[in-house]
Amino acid sequence: MDISLTTENKVPGEAPSVTLTIRLIMQGKDVGSIIGKKGDTIKRFREESGARINISDGSSPERIVTITGSTENILKAFNMIGKKFEEDMKAAHVNSSVPVPPVTLRLIVPASQCGSLIGKGGSKIKEIREVTGASIQVAGDMLPNSTERAVTVSGTPDAISQCVYHICCVMLESPPKGATIPYKPRPASGTSTSGPVVFAGGQVNAYTIQGQYAIPNNDLTKLHQLALQQTPYITPGTTLPAALATQFGVQTASQPGNPSSQTHELTIPNELIGCIIGKGGCKINEIRQCSGATIKIAGMQEGSTDRQVTITGTPESISMAQFLINTRLREEVSGMGGLVL
Repeated sequence: MDISLTTENKVPGEAPSVTLTIRLIMQGKDVGSIIGKKGDTIKRFREESGARINISDGSSPERIVTITGSTENILKAFNMIGKKFEEDMKAAHVNSSVPVPPVTLRLIVPASQCGSLIGKGGSKIKEIREVTGASIQVAGDMLPNSTERAVTVSGTPDAISQCVYHICCVMLESPPKGATIPYKPRPASGTSTSGPVVFAGGQVNAYTIQGQYAIPNNDLTKLHQLALQQTPYITPGTTLPAALATQFGVQTASQPGNPSSQTHELTIPNELIGCIIGKGGCKINEIRQCSGATIKIAGMQEGSTDRQVTITGTPESISMAQFLINTRLREEVSGMGGLVL
């Protein structure tokens, strides 16, 4: 949830008048429901709630719904959207014995504000759940190419509205820190690289597996060639460039072994390890597939601020793994407002 504050006529002892901007992620079919035939439904929502409701273009399966207005306008809009979804689900389950699921909305919140929303030891988020009766979950990982996280809220329309109100209060008390890179859904067009990746021809050509077919992936081929050119494997006794080590707090150590299979270790700060692992391990699995290296991440040690990452494989696969890990670190630090090397 992105919140823009515009304080007007602030009077001591009274809550300031603010303009809020809240963003949600919705699937295409859900967007169609709130737009309605010829836009009739969304027009009614705008008029009755007093909020501005804008929807991103349809080039992506995911759409961003932006709701702007006063706190009262926002809550009316959420209540109306929640009731529309509830009506749709009841209609879909009219002849079913399966219970109607709760309404679920995904809000977008700057990652720098998620700590305040969760609270010490989860105290704040627990309080919101108990007071509103809604379920609320904060994603552990940032949304792709952004510094924002998804916050999933489920329950009745009234419970969701109350939950959003409490979230707004927390966000107003704890504004975002630093610059926020907003989440933008990827277009549906283009070749997807979500499938398994295979390097063939001596690991020179890359293919993405889609169904029964291996689709040539020129971007990954170029990435692999660039990795071999710009990130030669680290021979025993050498370390990463000083600038990179200073920027990320990363150190490497080599262990002698079979020339065709070597092992290297990286020491990475705890606060950066999540960007390498990814949600459900998706990023580390992608790095393993692309590089062909075996990558193991040690568990957290009490009192330590770092995690040990061990990379095992051929010199070429280690180079590729290091290149991809360094790329992830650069993206993360760039999103945190750091220097991009």
